[in-house]
Amino acid sequence: MSLTTLPHAAGIGLRLPHIREVIDTRPAVAWFEVHAENYFGGGANRAALRRVRTDYPISIHGVGLGLGSAVPLDKAHLAALRELVDEIEPAAVSEHLCWNRTADECFNDLLPLPYTETALHHMAAQVDAAQTALGRPLLIENLSSYVAFRDDAIAEAEFLAELSQRTGCGLLLDLNNLYVNEHNLGRDARAAIAALPVEAVAEIHLAGFEKRDDDLWLDTHGTPVCDAVWDLLDVALARFGALPVLLERDTHLPAFADLQHEAARAQLALDTWVGSTP
Repeated sequence: MSLTTLPHAAGIGLRLPHIREVIDTRPAVAWFEVHAENYFGGGANRAALRRVRTDYPISIHGVGLGLGSAVPLDKAHLAALRELVDEIEPAAVSEHLCWNRTADECFNDLLPLPYTETALHHMAAQVDAAQTALGRPLLIENLSSYVAFRDDAIAEAEFLAELSQRTGCGLLLDLNNLYVNEHNLGRDARAAIAALPVEAVAEIHLAGFEKRDDDLWLDTHGTPVCDAVWDLLDVALARFGALPVLLERDTHLPAFADLQHEAARAQLALDTWVGSTP
C-alpha cells in the first residue's frame, strides 16, 4: 500500500471553528488534515467530517497515540483510531516521534525520545504494532524539542531514516520543527533534510512559532510561517520533489481566507516542482 494518496499540492489544517464554513462554501483547497482525536466517538464532529470528506481528500493526524511510550499502545485509543480510519478512508494517517504516557498517567503533550538504539528498537516495535492494527502504513513526524538527552547517540534524521527502513513507515517532515530545534538545540536543519531518505518522505508541514523573553522558541502553531521556514521549503522541495504540503495553525486562529492566502504561497513554491522527481 502506498504511503499516501494525497495530491502533491498545498493543503490546510482544518480546525473545528472553520469546518462549517468549509462545508457551506466548499473553498478551493486541494486537501485538508484533521486531528484524529477531535473525531473519536461519533457525534456532530464526526458527521461534519464525513461531509467534508465527500468533497476533499483527508489526512488524519494523530496527536495522542504516544508511539514512543515505554508501555504497550493504548488499545482503546488504537481501536478508536482504526474505527475513524475505516470510516473516513483518509489519504494518509500520521503520528509523532514522541511519547506521552506511563502505566499510570497520560500527558497532553508530545514528549521527546532519547535517540538511542534501545529507543529505536522500541519505537520500531510500536510502529509495527500500530501499522498492523490499522492495516496501513503510518507517516511519522519529527518533533520540536526543548531539551536534549545526555544519552543521545543518533541524530534525529538518522533515527527517522532507520525507523522507516525497519518498519516501512513513511516520514512527515515538519520544517518548522526543524527550524525551532536549530535555534533551541543547535541542530542543523539543512543537514537534517539532506540526511533523510528521499523515498521515505511523503508529506511536509509548515507552521509558525513564538519567541519567549528568555530566547526559547515555542512550536505553538499560532503565527504565520516565517521567512526562514519558507526558505527551508525550497530546500526540501529541491531534495524530495513535489509532495503534499500542509499549512498548520492551531492557536490564534485567523479567518479562513487568511489561511488560504498563506497556503497559496506554499502552492507557488510547489508549482516549481510539480511533476519533478528528485
